Amino acid sequence: MSLPIINIAGMRKWEAATWAAGQTEAQVIRLVGERVARLARQLTRAQDAILILAGQGHNGDDARAAKEFLGDRKVKILELLPPEPALPPLELALREKPALIVDGLFGIGLNRPLAEPWLKIIAAVNAADIPVLAVDVPSGLDADTGASYGAAIEADVTLTIGAPKIGLLAMPAWPQVGRLEVAGDVGLSACPLKAELNWTQAEDFRNFPPPRPVAGHKGSFGHVGIVAGSLGYHGAAVLATRGAQRAQPGLATVFTQESIYTAVASQLQSAMVSPWTPKTKFPETLSALLVGPGLAAHDAIDNLRRSLHHWWRDVDCPVVVDASGLDCLAAGPITKKTARVLTPHPGEAARLLNTTTGKIQTNRLAALRELSKRYGNCWVVLKGHQTLIGRCDGEVFVNPSGNPHLAQGGSGDLLGGFIAGLLAQPALQADLATTLRYAVWQHGAAADQLQAARANWTVEDLAAEIGNAR
Repeated sequence: MSLPIINIAGMRKWEAATWAAGQTEAQVIRLVGERVARLARQLTRAQDAILILAGQGHNGDDARAAKEFLGDRKVKILELLPPEPALPPLELALREKPALIVDGLFGIGLNRPLAEPWLKIIAAVNAADIPVLAVDVPSGLDADTGASYGAAIEADVTLTIGAPKIGLLAMPAWPQVGRLEVAGDVGLSACPLKAELNWTQAEDFRNFPPPRPVAGHKGSFGHVGIVAGSLGYHGAAVLATRGAQRAQPGLATVFTQESIYTAVASQLQSAMVSPWTPKTKFPETLSALLVGPGLAAHDAIDNLRRSLHHWWRDVDCPVVVDASGLDCLAAGPITKKTARVLTPHPGEAARLLNTTTGKIQTNRLAALRELSKRYGNCWVVLKGHQTLIGRCDGEVFVNPSGNPHLAQGGSGDLLGGFIAGLLAQPALQADLATTLRYAVWQHGAAADQLQAARANWTVEDLAAEIGNAR
C-alpha cells in the first residue's frame, strides 16, 4: 500500500512504536544494511570498489551494515569521526575512483549548521564525480524543509528508510536527493501515521487492473474518443491514440482536423479515424473522451473553444483535458458526476492559475489543490518530477517512477491517451484514484525499463512499452 510522506517527528514516533513492540534497533539496522547493499549491487558490478562513508549515529551504522551483504564487491569503510583528520584519507580514497560512494555521514538527526571541516568533506565528495547512494537522507540536508545546513551531499540515488521524508520532495532538495527510493521492509512496525501526501509503491498495483472476464467482448471494455491533432501537430494525435490502445479499451476513435486526416489515418490500423468539426456528434457508445493533444494550430483552437465547455460540463462519460485543451477550458462547476481530469505540466498549470512556473514548482501540492477547486473539484495529474495525483481535498499521491529522459515531445500525449484508454473501461471507473495512479506509474516505469535497456530510446519506443511494466 502507499506510504505516508512524513516529517522527522513522525519518523521518531514510528521508531518509538517499533521499539515498544519489542523489535530491536540492531535487527532494523541489519535489515537496512541489507537493503542498502541490494541497491548498491544494482548500481555496480561484481568486483567493483565501493567506498562507505560512515559517521556518528544510526545513519553511519546503517551504512556500515551494508558491508556484510557486499561480499563480491571491494568494500572500504572510511570512518569520518572526528572530521578534521579525515579529509586527507578521504581525498586519497576518492582519487582511487571507486564505482560508488555510500553516504552514511548524517541522518535526520542533524539540526545545526555544519562546521567547516564537514563542509570541506562534503565539497570533496561532490567534486569527485563519483555516483553516490545516500542512506535515508543526503548528509547535510534538513529532512523537514529540504534546505541544507551549509552544504549537502549531491546523491544520484537516496534510499530513505521506512517512508519518504517531506523535505526530500521539496524542489530545492531535488539536486541533492537525486532519484528517491524507499526501503519500507526493514522491520519497523506497522506505520501509525496518516498524511496528506502519500508515496505510491509498485506493489500497490499487484492485482490491478483486475483480470478480464473470460466471456468479455469489445463492448465490455469501453470506447475511447480522442479529439486531437492539427496541421503541424498530427503526431500528437497518433501518439495519444497509441497510448489509449496500450490500455486496451474495446474501441478507439480519433476525431481529427480534416487537413491532417490522411496523415493520422495512415499511421493507425485498429483505431477508427473521423474528421472533426464543431458539429461532429460523438457515438453513443463513447465511454471516455480525451481532448487536447496537438490542437495547437489556430483553426483548431477556434473550433475547440466552441465545443470544450459543453464537453467538460455536460458529457456523460469521463473527460480528460490535456495540452492545448487546457488553454481553452473555462473554470467553473461541473454538472455531471462522471470523472473530469486535467493533466497539466507545470507551465500549463501556471497559465491556468495566472502565475509563474517557479511558483507552481515551489508548492506543487497547493497548485494541484487550487486547480481542482477552480475546475469543479476535478482530478488533477500535475506532471513533472514526482507527478502528483489528487483533488482539492482528500489524499494526494506522489508518483515515484520515471526519469529525466521522459522530457521528450509527445511523452505527455502518450500519457493522456493511456489515461483515457483506462478510464474508458467500466471496470476501471469505480476507483479513479487507483486508475490514475496506475496510468502515471506505468508511464514512468516503462521509461525506467527503457532507460535500463538502452540510452537512445524515443517516445515511439515508449508507446510500445507503456502498460508492460510489472
